[in-house]
Amino acid sequence: KRLEKMPRYVSASILCSMNGLLFGMDTGIIGPVTDMKDFVAQFGGSQSATIHGLIVSSILIPAAISSFFAGLLADRLGRSKGISIGVFIFGVGAALEASAVHLAMFIVGRCIEGIGEGLFLGTLVVYICEISPTRVRGTFTTGPQLLITLGLVTGFFTCYGSSGIQSSMSWRTPFILLASLSMILSAASLFFLPPSPRWLTLHGRDGEAAEAWDYLGVSQAEREKVEIELEFGDVVSPEVQDKGPSVTTSTELQTKAKPIHTLLDLFSRDVRSRTSLAVFMMGMQQLSGIDGVLYYAPLLFQQAGLASSEASFLASGVSALVIFGVTIPALIWADQWGRRHSTIYGGVALSITMFLIGALYASGSVHASFGAGRWVVIVTIYIFAVIYALTWGVGIKIYAAEIQPQRTRASATSLAHGSNWAANFLVALTTPILLAKSSFGAYFLFGGCSILTAIVCALFMPETKGRSLDEIEEAFKRKSPRSKSIADGVLRPIIQWKH
Repeated sequence: KRLEKMPRYVSASILCSMNGLLFGMDTGIIGPVTDMKDFVAQFGGSQSATIHGLIVSSILIPAAISSFFAGLLADRLGRSKGISIGVFIFGVGAALEASAVHLAMFIVGRCIEGIGEGLFLGTLVVYICEISPTRVRGTFTTGPQLLITLGLVTGFFTCYGSSGIQSSMSWRTPFILLASLSMILSAASLFFLPPSPRWLTLHGRDGEAAEAWDYLGVSQAEREKVEIELEFGDVVSPEVQDKGPSVTTSTELQTKAKPIHTLLDLFSRDVRSRTSLAVFMMGMQQLSGIDGVLYYAPLLFQQAGLASSEASFLASGVSALVIFGVTIPALIWADQWGRRHSTIYGGVALSITMFLIGALYASGSVHASFGAGRWVVIVTIYIFAVIYALTWGVGIKIYAAEIQPQRTRASATSLAHGSNWAANFLVALTTPILLAKSSFGAYFLFGGCSILTAIVCALFMPETKGRSLDEIEEAFKRKSPRSKSIADGVLRPIIQWKH
C-alpha cells in the first residue's frame, strides 16, 4: 500500500537515476581491468604511461563532443527519449569492448560508449530537476550521483571477483554485465519514464503537461509556475503570471514561445553569465583530481606503498565503498546544505588534502617499506574522496542545472557536462604521465585548481537552496537591468491591451 501511495515522480526519479549506475560501473571497471594480467597479455605488456592514459581516457572526448548536442536532442525528442537513445549507444560500445580481439577494437568500443554517455548523463539531472517539487528537488537530483557511486562499488568488486578467472573472461565479464544492464535500462527509460511536463509546456502542449503533472502526482500547490518564453528570450515573471490566465495563456504569448533555440542562445545577454558559471564549475569539478583518484586508485595506492597488487586492488574497492556510503547522507541533506557554502568550503578542504599529499611526496616522507608518511597519504586519499562526495560531487551538478532558464536548461547543462568531459579527459590522460614524471606534481596541480574554484565561487556564485526554479530565474534577472527593461517593454503593452 505504501508503494501505491508513492508519487510517480519518486519512482520516475529512481528509474532515471539508475542510468547513472552505468557511468559509475565503467569508471570503476576500467582502472582495474587495465591492470589485469590477462588484459595486458591480450593487448601488449609494454604499455607506456601515455598509452595507458589513452586507453582509459578514449571514452571522454567523444563524450564531450556528444554532450554538446545532448541538449538539442533532449529538446527535440524529449528528455526520456534522449536518455534512452544515449544509454542504448553506450551499451553498444560496452558490447564492443567485451568482444574486443585487439586494442583498436577496444578503443573504438570506448569511443562509442563515450558518445552514448555524453548523450544521456547530463540529461538525467535535467529530467529530475523538471519533474520534482521544489522542496525535494535537491534530494532527488542527487540520485544519479548516488547511483554513480554505487556503480563505482559494483564495478570495482565485479573486477575483484572476476580477476581470478584464468582467461580473457576475467576482463570481459565486467563489460558483458555492463552491456546487458545498459540494454535493460534503455528499454525501461523509453517505456516507463513519462515526458517532462516542463518540456511539454515549452512545446506548447499545455493540456498534455497538465496530465503529466497529474500522472506524476505533483499537487497543484507544489507545481512551480511554468515559464513562458518570449521572442526576445525573456521569461514572463511570476508577478505577470499572477495577473491571470488572460495573460499567461494568451495566444499572443503562446505564438511567441521559442522552444527550439540555437547554441548561440546559450550566450545571449540574459543567460551567458549562468552558462559560463556552469561550464566553469563543471570543468573544475574534474580538475579537483577526483577521476584521477578513481581511475588510477590501484596505481596511487601502489605508489603510496601497498606493494601487493591484490592489496591495492582491494583498497581501491574500499575507496569506492566509502564514497558510496557518504553520498547517502549527502543525498538526504542536499536541500538543507547550501550549494554555495558546500562548494566553497569543499574546495578549500579538497585543496588542503591535495597539498598535504603533494608536500609529503615532495619532502621525501613517503617510503614504501616504513614510516608513517605512506599511511598518511593513504588515509588522506580516503578523506579527499569523502569530502568530494559530500560537497562537489553533489552540489555542483545540481547547481549547474537549476540555475538555467527553462528554454536553455537542457542545452546549457549539456554544454557544462561537455566541459566536465573535456577536463576529465585531461585528468585521465595526464595523471599516469604526471605520476611517472613526478610523485607530487599532480597533487599540487589538483590542489591549485580546487582553491581557484573556491575563490571564483566565493565571488560569483549566488545561493539557490530552497528557491523554486522561477525564483532562481528572477534572482538572475534582477542582475540584468537590460533584460528586465526589455521584458517590461514587451509585456506591459500586452497586459494593458488585455485589461
